[in-house]
Amino acid sequence: MKKAKKLIGLLLCFLLTVTMLLGCKKDNKVDETNADQTTPPTTDTANPTQAAATEGPVEKIQLKLGIWPEDTLTDDIKVHEGYVKTLNNKNPNIEVVPAYYKYATDTFVSLAVSGNLPTIFETWYTEPQKLINGGFVADITDELKARGWDTAMNPSIRELLSKDGRIYGIPRDGYALGLMVNIELFEEAGLVDENGYPQYPKTWEELAQIGKTIKDKTGQAGLCLLAKDNAGGWHFSNIAWDFGATLTLVKDDKFIANVNTPEAIAAMEFVKSLKWEYDILTPDPTNEDWSTGFANLGTGTAAMYIAANDAVNQPTQVNELPAEKLALIPLPAGPGGQYSLSGGTPYMFSKDATPEQINAALDYLEIMGKAPVATEDAIAGMKADNQNKIDNNVPVIPRFPCWVDEKVLAAEKAVTEEYSNVDMNLYNDYFAILKKEGNLRLEEPGSAQDLYAELTKVLQAVITDKNADVASLMKTANDNYQKLLDETVNK
Repeated sequence: MKKAKKLIGLLLCFLLTVTMLLGCKKDNKVDETNADQTTPPTTDTANPTQAAATEGPVEKIQLKLGIWPEDTLTDDIKVHEGYVKTLNNKNPNIEVVPAYYKYATDTFVSLAVSGNLPTIFETWYTEPQKLINGGFVADITDELKARGWDTAMNPSIRELLSKDGRIYGIPRDGYALGLMVNIELFEEAGLVDENGYPQYPKTWEELAQIGKTIKDKTGQAGLCLLAKDNAGGWHFSNIAWDFGATLTLVKDDKFIANVNTPEAIAAMEFVKSLKWEYDILTPDPTNEDWSTGFANLGTGTAAMYIAANDAVNQPTQVNELPAEKLALIPLPAGPGGQYSLSGGTPYMFSKDATPEQINAALDYLEIMGKAPVATEDAIAGMKADNQNKIDNNVPVIPRFPCWVDEKVLAAEKAVTEEYSNVDMNLYNDYFAILKKEGNLRLEEPGSAQDLYAELTKVLQAVITDKNADVASLMKTANDNYQKLLDETVNK
């Protein structure tokens, strides 16, 4: 186990670095003809797989892409087929095998142990240390250093993906929770200003009141609250912070459950009131998970939903809400402050991946525009991705910076501005709050997924039982979480 104090320091460093990067220079422009002059070595000089291809016949390198789009996203698949063509033009010895994979804690270990993980896959920032300690993921340090990508990575993110100086992943992107709004329902309820912008809630109490107005005037839910799986606890932890709670403490290098404080109990009492006092929720939150939340928002059966910048395709492309009718606004403030839970998605690699397969996967990421380079291929990948978003009704908005290379950041900014397809006034307040000192806050340390599971049990109880004893339920959750910490982390 990493020592608790070191982990907390790394998390705080991450928040500081991301905040600074979000405020980086706005006037950087990218000259595509010279884009790769100051970036790390490209695949032309630093890629062992391509070098091998020029030395004569070699065995095919099979690349199982767990980052392949799911079957329903046919246009996304076409974009990836274009990436594959570019990859094979550079190295015909790579055989790409589509292997869509969605990370899940209950199935991952069995897949890893049986050798059935794809070469490259996505997970969450709460997971890398567990996967590294379990021996489930590959050490990619040497491959990154050969390309110069190790030093191009945000140092704080690199620490989250490292152990004992060795690196096991690279970032896809970052996110911060906000509040997604279905503008059509706000319009129907008369909750837009003279410019047509939603008059959104600034506090959690205002959210309850606005949600009630929407329910009364449209018949639809004001808010989709999740209470089915760990995502419910994930969302609730952000609400609890806004009520002044901290759900995990650190003492003598040990993690201490802090779930049943007056502040956390008040937050859960507020959630309970959304069901039994304001009646603004969907009919059965215990059946709502991450994907159904977006379905409710996109199809107009809920007006608001807690979500992040990296998922704007869900209500639009997947659930057909017009891109111009989606807004992403700051999460409301509470009596204890205003915070945005921040995390992200890293790419990691199967423990069984060979150096050749890892290099093939890294080549693929460059072609996608997801690598810390501003080469011609990388910029073409960014443009293809954004054009696909436009073609599929997805807002093109800035993404969180994962890299420290100014040329890469400038390239991303220039391409995003070139392909912008939405009114950024529907997003500016969200991005502005993230730059406010102290707003970004990483997930609770210790064992966040276990914490979320315990909190979801409480959510399910208070949503289904009007007489549920919140204080008693939170004490039980606290005891259970402490037991899990002692059994799995505080060793």
